[in-house]
Amino acid sequence: MERILVVGVTGAGKSTLARALSRRLDLPYHEMDAVYFTGPHWAVNEKLTEDVSRVTAEPRWIVDSLGYPEVRDLLWDRADTVIWLDYAKRVIMPRILRRSLRRTVTREVLFGGNRETWADWLSKEHPAWWAWSQHAARRREIDHRIHDPRFAPLSTLRFSHPDDTAAWVASL
Repeated sequence: MERILVVGVTGAGKSTLARALSRRLDLPYHEMDAVYFTGPHWAVNEKLTEDVSRVTAEPRWIVDSLGYPEVRDLLWDRADTVIWLDYAKRVIMPRILRRSLRRTVTREVLFGGNRETWADWLSKEHPAWWAWSQHAARRREIDHRIHDPRFAPLSTLRFSHPDDTAAWVASL
């Protein structure tokens, strides 16, 4: 486990797990949303492929993302381990709602200096709406990838409940 992707649906806890593993395994952690969103109004990084290529060329890293479409194959090709947080909607939806509510109320500064706002809650791009609508499709995409012969060399750990994930982390 030197080059790890932590994957799952929005709200599964990818960033939280990746940060914890980074500390425990002494791996450089790269938050994909921080690499992707680089400016106000959720501006997208024009050098995304170049930046992700540079990160993944390193011998050791951990990234918290299935990968944006532009860099998805690059991430999966260069990883040696995939940790899949395969949690049900009943697990992730309360998490994403609490997180978004906290971010909106506290006006927490996010990637590229952006913030979640009350108006954002009406958008289909809002994390809560996104998590709900993309849950099944995202799970299918990850399942397809872990069974794809191109990625057969990857070591894959799949957790279906946060308690299982926590027990595994504690065992490291």
